[in-house]
Amino acid sequence: MDSNNFIQKHFPPNAAPKPISKKFRMPEIPKYNGTIDPNKHVTSYTYAIKGNDLEDDEIESVLLKKFGETLSKRAIIWHHNLPPNSFDSFAMLADSFVKAHDEAIKIESRESDLFKVKQRDNEMLREFVSRFQMERMDLPPVADDWAVQAFTQGLNV
Repeated sequence: MDSNNFIQKHFPPNAAPKPISKKFRMPEIPKYNGTIDPNKHVTSYTYAIKGNDLEDDEIESVLLKKFGETLSKRAIIWHHNLPPNSFDSFAMLADSFVKAHDEAIKIESRESDLFKVKQRDNEMLREFVSRFQMERMDLPPVADDWAVQAFTQGLNV
């Protein structure tokens, strides 16, 4: 196995010419695992980096060099498999990332569909519970706390 495969850069040196300062601290942002809208991840990452008291000419270098550290699961594999020198800017990398992970946008928007399930007038609680569970099974996995909140909001009280 060629160890150079693990240290290749996905951008040319002139795209990120500034070294990262030793005083730079990576902000705490959740790692992207494919379950949220990739646009939200890019936005959170960008704001966190820009809020890090960097000089204007350091921001692009940090954005490009540190983005991989915010990824996990399939996203980190996607990042690792990018061809060398394939991006001249963070905007290009972010655009490619969003396009590669756009299925998460669909999943996240479908999770919100569970909040649209409402108990009908004259519908017995037992019937609503059954219908709610059927709707939930048609969606990608939804966290239990979301499901409880959606169920509670859907009740006619």
